[in-house]
Amino acid sequence: MQENKIALVTGASRGIGAAIAKTLARDGFDIWLNYRSNDEQANKVKAEIESLGAVCLLLKFDVANYAETEKALSPLLEKQTPFAVINNAGFRRDTLLVWMKQEEWKDVISVTLDGYFNVTKTVLPFMLRNRQGRIINIASAAAHHGAPGQGNYSAAKAGLVGATRSLAFEVAKRNVLVNAVSPGYIETEMLEGLPMEQIVKNIPLGKAGKPEDIAEITAFLASEKAGYITGQVFQVNGGIF
Repeated sequence: MQENKIALVTGASRGIGAAIAKTLARDGFDIWLNYRSNDEQANKVKAEIESLGAVCLLLKFDVANYAETEKALSPLLEKQTPFAVINNAGFRRDTLLVWMKQEEWKDVISVTLDGYFNVTKTVLPFMLRNRQGRIINIASAAAHHGAPGQGNYSAAKAGLVGATRSLAFEVAKRNVLVNAVSPGYIETEMLEGLPMEQIVKNIPLGKAGKPEDIAEITAFLASEKAGYITGQVFQVNGGIF
């Protein structure tokens, strides 16, 4: 009996990450579910994944910390290699640059960019050895257009887009495909505090998206159907940009 492929999803205890993990489980992946602190929510997602018939391994570590990341993943990688890595972990700390504290800048950059580096750097050698793999980075519409108060978040996500394109060149010959998905306004906790009534008026489809909208294109990029796609950024935003 052939074993299921494994997908490692970071920041997957809620929101877009949880939707991605559940959708990949539906499509036949076993899940390595990373989260940082919310045990209750992570266990809830685990139960939902297992109800789909998939295996779910909870991995509690801070992706921004290289030592934690390596300690959590290295023993597992000696036995199994994820076919797909979805770098989803990220968060916002919005404020105008003139008032932004150094830690508000560094924390947002670190979780997104250091998190991408730490996780990808740890898993990539094993993917290259196997000559197969998918790395899918969850960016943001903020990577492509400015937004007041989001200088840190926009910089982090724009950096992730650049990193995606560069890595795609580096690993294509080993059949490791690297792409990014840039969500627009998606119904998650990330929208808290935003003037959504006004924002929705400017979205051509007239509504915010759902986490499943991002999960479905991510699942496609992790599938065999996307075997000739690499170095691309897919914007899922209802037409706003």
